[in-house]
Amino acid sequence: MNRLTTPGVYLVEKNAFSSSVRAVPTAVPAFVGYTQKAVRDKVSLSGKAVRVNSLAEFVSLFGKANKTTFKIKENQELGFTLSADKATQYNLYNSMRLFYANGGGSCYITSVGTYGSEIKASELKGGLNQLLRQQEPTMVVMPDAVLMEKNDCYGVYQEILKHCGAEMQNRVAVLDVHDGYKDRTNDKNDVVNAFREGVGNNSLAFGAGYYPWVNTTVTGSSELDFSNISNIDGLIKVLVSEAEQTFLGGSSTAAPTAIDPKTKKPIPAAPAAKVDPKQMKRFEAVKAEIEKLKDASVDSVTLGQTLKAISPTYKNVLKEIRRQLNILPPSGAIAGVYSLIDNMVGVHKSPANVSLSSVVSPCIDITSDDQEDLNVPLNGKAVNAIRGFMGKGVLVWGARTLDGNSDDWRYISVRRTVIMIEESIKNSVEAFVFENNNAQTWIKVKTSIDNFLTDVWKQGSLSGSSPSEAFDVNVGIGNTMTPQDVLDGIMKISVRVAVSRPAEFIVINFEQKLQEAAAGGGDEDGGDASDN
Repeated sequence: MNRLTTPGVYLVEKNAFSSSVRAVPTAVPAFVGYTQKAVRDKVSLSGKAVRVNSLAEFVSLFGKANKTTFKIKENQELGFTLSADKATQYNLYNSMRLFYANGGGSCYITSVGTYGSEIKASELKGGLNQLLRQQEPTMVVMPDAVLMEKNDCYGVYQEILKHCGAEMQNRVAVLDVHDGYKDRTNDKNDVVNAFREGVGNNSLAFGAGYYPWVNTTVTGSSELDFSNISNIDGLIKVLVSEAEQTFLGGSSTAAPTAIDPKTKKPIPAAPAAKVDPKQMKRFEAVKAEIEKLKDASVDSVTLGQTLKAISPTYKNVLKEIRRQLNILPPSGAIAGVYSLIDNMVGVHKSPANVSLSSVVSPCIDITSDDQEDLNVPLNGKAVNAIRGFMGKGVLVWGARTLDGNSDDWRYISVRRTVIMIEESIKNSVEAFVFENNNAQTWIKVKTSIDNFLTDVWKQGSLSGSSPSEAFDVNVGIGNTMTPQDVLDGIMKISVRVAVSRPAEFIVINFEQKLQEAAAGGGDEDGGDASDN
């Protein structure tokens, strides 16, 4: 207030309302992995946590997918087999596609290397350390980790759980099962048991695992051509063999002379079947087109269309490449589901019983009996199932953290709701640091927290028929503090909340009811009366 020295009218404004608590965002995942590039306006973004708001923005800063290549071999039974060149495999871009297809929004990207780099645990951990400087992310997703060896992958997972639960305490880890496209076994190679052993025993309440991987549609057929084959000679051999069978009824080359095992002398070859000159001419024309694969200067689009027209095997090769590329770990889609549920309903809603978009089927079909061990294992390390249901699609069918034996932190929604409440109140109360530690300040603090938790209760995040049943907030001498605390400059606040929990098991009791006689008897209607 100005000094009252000059006669006149002085205006003094007073705040009528106490400071409020603002809920922090909850749907902000942080992705760590390898990208095509990491540049903005010619400035490198490598190793930095960068916020992006759409897939288009991600592409502009970090590029698209790497050209994954495959080696092809002839196979008498199948026609051919394909094996991916591991050095060309990266999951981050396609996981981002799944993220946005399933409702994702703003997120952070940390590029730890570009395509062509070997995926290393040390680099992924380095990217994780960059997130220590960011307060906004609420999830950590690392889809490239499953491309490493099993032990390296789970070593990184332990670091992620440590980061989420011990260092930051304000985010959760969304984890994929290594080799999660494989079915479970009854031996030491069981992929789910290996996951449970690999993640360790620390900060389990801050992590959730998902199994199995999923068959997706994110990679389209237009993105593939013969350049996805690393050994073109092998492709030519397969396609020429197909042409020989189609037009000549067998190999066009002379068969090697057989040796009689008894006499050790050559066995005369059977006379070659007479080939129709027209068929030979067609074979030579098709072979000439196939041989163009050796020419690096050829128009790849035109040649690709030609091969699709003349070779069913070539179309099957591209189909198989697409199938393999679309087998992805589910963490990107799950992060999208978290974001979708948070934005549509709220963080208190379990991210389960939700269908996955751009997903055709789970790689492994799981029955209710199969899920029993996934959901309620003896060690409590629950793994959430992804299951296909007739008429419903592919659903997330689990809502537990890895700390399934804890009554406090069994459910993902409970863990994330408490994180939201803690962070929101923490950020608000920071405004009172260095304020007078007296009753007036305590009332302001209590009122602001009460108002916030009342809103949270109205949204359905807290259980109880009234705010007093849903939460209580206490602060003050004789309640949460002693006079010595005040002398030491300490303000202690006690907040207790009753967080809503999901109805994971719904039990409906049925029993038969004894049939009751119709009121009034049957003679009134005349239906049972006899004629006199």
